[in-house]
Amino acid sequence: MTAISPTPTPRGVRKDLPADLSASITVFLIAIPLSLGIALATGAPLQAGLVAAAVGGIVAGRLGGAPLQVSGPAAGLTVVTAELIQRYGWRTTCAITVLAGACQLGLAALRTARSALMVSPAIVHGMLAGIGVTIALAQLHIVLGGTPQSSAVANVLGLPAQLADLHPVALGVSALTLVVLLGWPRLPGRTGRALRKVPAPLAAVATATVFAALAGLSLPRVDLPSWRSHALPEMPEGPVLGLIAAVLTITLVGSVESLLSAVATDKLIASERGTDKRPPRADLDRELRGQGAANIVSGALGGLPITGVAVRSVANVKSGAVSRKSSMMHGFWVLLAAFLLVPLLDLIPLATLAALVMAVGVQMVSVTHMRSVTRHREALVYGTTIVAVVLGGVLEGVAVGIAVAVALALHRLARTRITLERLDSGVHRVRARGQLTFLAVPRLSRALNQIPHEAHAVVELDGSFMDHAAYETIQDWQQSHLAHGGTLEVTGRSGQAARINGADPAAAGRTGPTAGPDGAEGAGEPDGGHGGDHGHGTRPPEGGHQADRSRRGHHRGTHQCCRPWTPWQNHCDHRATSTRTAAATAATMAAAAEAAADREDGAGDGGVPDAAPAPRRRGAGQLASGISAFQRDTAPHVRDELARLAREGQRPSQLFITCADSRLVTSMITASGPGDLFTVRNVGNLVPLPGTESTDDSVAAAIEYAVDVLKVDSITVCGHSGCGAMQALLSSAPGVAVTPLRRWLRHGLPSLERMASRHHAWARISGRLPADAVEQLCLTNVVQQLEHLRAHESVARRLAEGTLELHGMYFHVGEAQAYLLSEGEDFFDCRVFDTVGQHA
Repeated sequence: MTAISPTPTPRGVRKDLPADLSASITVFLIAIPLSLGIALATGAPLQAGLVAAAVGGIVAGRLGGAPLQVSGPAAGLTVVTAELIQRYGWRTTCAITVLAGACQLGLAALRTARSALMVSPAIVHGMLAGIGVTIALAQLHIVLGGTPQSSAVANVLGLPAQLADLHPVALGVSALTLVVLLGWPRLPGRTGRALRKVPAPLAAVATATVFAALAGLSLPRVDLPSWRSHALPEMPEGPVLGLIAAVLTITLVGSVESLLSAVATDKLIASERGTDKRPPRADLDRELRGQGAANIVSGALGGLPITGVAVRSVANVKSGAVSRKSSMMHGFWVLLAAFLLVPLLDLIPLATLAALVMAVGVQMVSVTHMRSVTRHREALVYGTTIVAVVLGGVLEGVAVGIAVAVALALHRLARTRITLERLDSGVHRVRARGQLTFLAVPRLSRALNQIPHEAHAVVELDGSFMDHAAYETIQDWQQSHLAHGGTLEVTGRSGQAARINGADPAAAGRTGPTAGPDGAEGAGEPDGGHGGDHGHGTRPPEGGHQADRSRRGHHRGTHQCCRPWTPWQNHCDHRATSTRTAAATAATMAAAAEAAADREDGAGDGGVPDAAPAPRRRGAGQLASGISAFQRDTAPHVRDELARLAREGQRPSQLFITCADSRLVTSMITASGPGDLFTVRNVGNLVPLPGTESTDDSVAAAIEYAVDVLKVDSITVCGHSGCGAMQALLSSAPGVAVTPLRRWLRHGLPSLERMASRHHAWARISGRLPADAVEQLCLTNVVQQLEHLRAHESVARRLAEGTLELHGMYFHVGEAQAYLLSEGEDFFDCRVFDTVGQHA
């Protein structure tokens, strides 16, 4: 559902005007030197940069779909524009800009803006980095006092001769510009804070210009000719295919850069401002339409191609802009400067503008982007695109990048690593890592046929796709292996069981717990059927709660309910690897199935004798295994939600205080997710009374933060059965050495006193008395810690206001049952813990 922002009232418009005015001046001061520098880098008339900046601000600002994005001439189009000017001349380039704008209007009408974002980020960032390298190499010649060559390769080859013929004056002015540009944001102290309000590009250009003027240096300067001689577009002349390629290049690069900038601006706004201070999110189709209109106007008036500019958009947001008026006003200031400030602009040395643009080009090769593409294993695409853009041009570079990305994707799809190893226990393990397609069938078949007929085999499929050919290969081998008296397990990622349908039903026990080829239990057809020519995926158990529920009753002996935590396997040592023959297995499984029908608890392994468990991984290996499973299986499903929480911040509804016991998984017993609970865990789920914390204020600090800052609606204290802290309190004896644990447990002494007192009713579970003294103290401790909570000033205030609730909870680990403390007349009067169903 699309949110409709309210129509601004005249009072609201007047209120926003000062913020937009201030932001527009800041962006204007950045735009002037950058627009001139980009025009210089392309070889266009310098006025063309000012025309594009003014039109981008006014036209794109008014018609675009990203309210706070600022458009104008951008470094991303510098190389393309320079090539077009060299090939077709300036006036034809203006006509190409008009045609590119018309193409953007057509794409907007077809609502294809989102499609432009389908290009791999590695290609886009590689394209921009390649453009940055090309810009930096060209401007380096001007910085050194020379003239840039026609291509990046020529600029590199010409550097030795240029270094041998340095112009000290140009080099000195350029160096001063770079020093001020890089050092300005780092000015220290109160004076530096005040000076930093002036944009660094303006400060750098102004400093170098004043220095050159006062020193009387003789070097080339900006020369803005009369507007009467300003060149306007003419009918395009040249080969038709070349002109079409030029139009498509401007359209592609300009559109992608504008849309990516709009998305980035949205993200910046979301991270910088609250929901009540945000403008509407960018309408990308409208933004593309605004960019098209701006390019038509800019080209018709003799301006450079226009695109969304990230640097100016960031400055606009950080300067406090509220609406699109800031961008429009910035365009108006540029227009005034183009007519009224010509004498001042003519004082700027060209070397200063070249140094400024060279710094922009270097910054386009982002270290952050490099880390990102490396982390996602896209470095080859990124690097290839850079090289191709530098050597061949933007359009060619993008084409090469797309080709490499497609080839890399196909390689990953087809790449499968298949290994066979014999364990010390005599088990033969085949591991297939990657997607199982027909390309891997020869290697898979070779590995499977090396397993002796009567051996026990484990086939581990670590991939998300299995095609028909691979499926039939494993199925045929499975039937043959079982028929010759062998046993086997087919598992998926992290050891969860999988099934290849069509095996002899009598061998069901031998293949272990099973899942159909599509990941659902029993989903396959009877003997030999595989449901047509479709792919067969192997999925982790987290993939469907419904499938898990269906498995619990059918395969109790395999402890399927524990499967989400099997990489740690702390509680799954009871699982055994069967080495029995087919006949013995079938008989045992039949008996086990018959016994399971009369048994409710389902404990054990269905009468199967346990083998010695395999040694578990410990320490860093165990942790790394769990992290790997999370990154592979869970992170892709929660990444969007976590990204939203990262942007918007945490807003939990409840403070949850519980014990540090490893058996309490708070997200599991409350069915909560990221951002739901603000959790505090300590030994014994204790809440120290105010003033008794001595040197440890961590619990009180968490309570204050949750109640006063996060504004939680409720606080829950959760105890549990078999609490070691309560056992320690009951068994404590006088004269024992004081340790950190003993010092902490003194906050539980009031619970011990409460349980021994005759003035307080015993806390109990509904329908039965506590099993022993430990359970009695665990229940009493929850009630006592809730009273401690009420003594905290922030909690008492919120309770008096009626904006906070307190809840007691008890979790019986052995029963996997949660109980809630019933509310009596004086809040916790009856001291009875009910099951959730009864309580509800």
